[in-house]
Amino acid sequence: MAKDTVEVLIEGGTATPGPPLGPALGPFGVNMMQIVEQINSKSADFKGMKVPVKITIDSDTKDFEIEIGTPPTTALIMDELKIEKGSGEPGTDWVADLSVEQALKIARMKFDSLLANDYKHGAKEVMGTCVSMGITVDGKDPREAQKAVDAGEYDSILVE
Repeated sequence: MAKDTVEVLIEGGTATPGPPLGPALGPFGVNMMQIVEQINSKSADFKGMKVPVKITIDSDTKDFEIEIGTPPTTALIMDELKIEKGSGEPGTDWVADLSVEQALKIARMKFDSLLANDYKHGAKEVMGTCVSMGITVDGKDPREAQKAVDAGEYDSILVE
């Protein structure tokens, strides 16, 4: 039961049987369209962003498993806010404002790779990333927004 692994970088939701997938998977004799369909459905949330894809193939049975990685939190924040880059001087120069709803959306997308146990704390992790990027959260310093989350100010938004 030999297992082979193929790792490729694909734009979310737009995988095709052509390069880079086709040449990488061709020698294994697997059903290419099944793999493409699964990758596209699993990566649809990351449309427009490059995502790492890991395909594990059982050489004997031709069964496969697909794992979709997630882009860095900073890339998700920049995509959500439609900005090119963060601030050159975080803390003094604020370049954008992230809403708590957007922080929650990003936390849901990244949840498997976050350290948080629930979405509320995942949103706080995303807010923490905003500190080093020079991005405010709900018009406040991200640290203040995190304190507001702890105080329960956003419980209506951050309910599971």
